[in-house]
Order: sequence, then structure tokens, then C-alpha cells
Amino acid sequence: MYGQTVLMKKHVKAKLCMVGEMGVGKTSLVRRFVTDRFDDRYIATVGTKITKKSVDVMWKGLETTLDMTIWDIMGDKGFRQLLKEAYFHGAQGVIAVCDLTRPDTLFDLNGWINTVIKQVGEVPMCFVGNKNDLKGQKAINVDELAKISQIHETPYFITSAKTGENVETVFGSLSQTIADRYSTPKR
Repeated sequence: MYGQTVLMKKHVKAKLCMVGEMGVGKTSLVRRFVTDRFDDRYIATVGTKITKKSVDVMWKGLETTLDMTIWDIMGDKGFRQLLKEAYFHGAQGVIAVCDLTRPDTLFDLNGWINTVIKQVGEVPMCFVGNKNDLKGQKAINVDELAKISQIHETPYFITSAKTGENVETVFGSLSQTIADRYSTPKR
């Protein structure tokens, strides 16, 4: 192949943190996104689980691979305080997850977001109302999720890790927002 130029696709890296109370489906969302699988068994995350996946984004006008490191933390409030500096250090994006069947998990997201902002400042994030497949058990309406999303000037999504509804959209949207933010020169 003498004389031909082979262009290599650029790779950029990003750390993405999952936040939310225990049992909201953070681990299930990550599993659905990374392996396209769902498991009905609940196994609480102990400590932090780190998963990697690459997605294609546009970065500085070029198709680029964003190598994501997804950090999934145990949802216990005490644990959040214990590891907040190590867990959030270097985060470039956050997915804040609530369980649509448990209103307290939506209200607790403010605490998670405040902790993130104190540690790393304003980073791209989105809110996720998970477990939309449990139609008869939903206790949070879309307007409530939209309101918290509007307060923080960030998008929200309704998902189901079980069915896969909007899971790719959440991670894809946040990935592109991260790429957009870090490809724009700071003023």
C-alpha cells in the first residue's frame, strides 16, 4: 500500500460517574449498555465497579472514538461521603438515576448532584428515570423529572434497563455532550 495514507481514528477518554440511591438500577443500566443484557436478580454494588466501553462521537469535527470509563458506586449515603473525593475526581460526565417507583430516589438526586458539583464543578450530566417497564407501580411522573432537570439545565430520559428502552440514547447523548464540551476551546 505504498503511497496511500491511512487515517487513524482519534481516541479520547472520559470518566463517567453513575449516581443515585441503592436499587435504582445504575448497575443494570451499565450492564444493558455494555453487554446488552439484563438480570432480574438484585445484587448490591459493593464499593465501586468500573466498566469500559467505547462509542463513536464527533470531536472537533472528526469522527472520534470516546473511550468511556464508567464508574458505578454503591448507593449508600454514608459510602458516598466516604469516597466522594476519589470517586468523583476527574469525572467528565454524570448520569443521575432515580427509580420511577420510588419518589424518594428522585428527591435524593439533589444531594448527589450537590456532592458532584462540590468535587468537580459543573460537568455534563443527565437525569434518568429508570424502571419505566413497571407501568402499574410508577410513582414519579415525567413532570417531576422534567422539573429537576430544568433546575440543573440538563436533559432527562425515561429508561428501562430491563427492556433496553432509551439506554443507548442516554449514554450516547451524554457522550456527545462530553465530546462537545471538551472539543470547544475555553474562553
